[in-house]
Amino acid sequence: MINIGKENDNHYIVDDPHVSRHHARLEKQEDGVWLLVDLDSTNGTYVNDQQVARKRVNLKDEIRFGGQYICSLSDILNQHNDYSEEFAQLKKVYDRYIESKVKIQSSNQFKIRLLQSLPFALLGVVGVALSFLDKGSPLLMTISLFIMICAPTIGIFLGAKQSAKVPRQLQYIANQFKIDYVCPKCGTFLGEIPWESLRNRKQCPVSSCKAKWINE
Repeated sequence: MINIGKENDNHYIVDDPHVSRHHARLEKQEDGVWLLVDLDSTNGTYVNDQQVARKRVNLKDEIRFGGQYICSLSDILNQHNDYSEEFAQLKKVYDRYIESKVKIQSSNQFKIRLLQSLPFALLGVVGVALSFLDKGSPLLMTISLFIMICAPTIGIFLGAKQSAKVPRQLQYIANQFKIDYVCPKCGTFLGEIPWESLRNRKQCPVSSCKAKWINE
């Protein structure tokens, strides 16, 4: 719970003449969402320019206390080094990264096997064609022999070409992951450590940061 107002005993102190001494309160609900409660303030509490008595708020909402003081949920939470809302959003970043890696690897594995098999499938088609044509034709026999010799090489080439795309694709998503999967306060890359494992740490390990990732 975070008390908001201009008195020094509040958790979030607002130095504004239009803000009451004990103006409002933020209460964290069981589902993790914050509930903003007006404490019968003189000049009211507003969310996105709508006066409210009680309102669930998120990071995108504009909050106004009294007539002029505007802030956001992040402003209030971050004053107390609380980055739990932003940290919770990193779970989607990690899950999306893992899903993309698996998709790239499985998709390319299928394509590689398919490309490697195509030349051999062509051999089968030629064999069927020869069974219906003159088997003694020198030209057809030459073509068949040529395909038989080249098929493995072509299959290996096509498979290798497709395989070469995998590192580039993985590097692309890894680069974006390094930008997105960072401590919401200090911006330190969190590595490929699962989000659940980071959650158990409860705060950023960087000594100069120590941002709270879990609000208890």
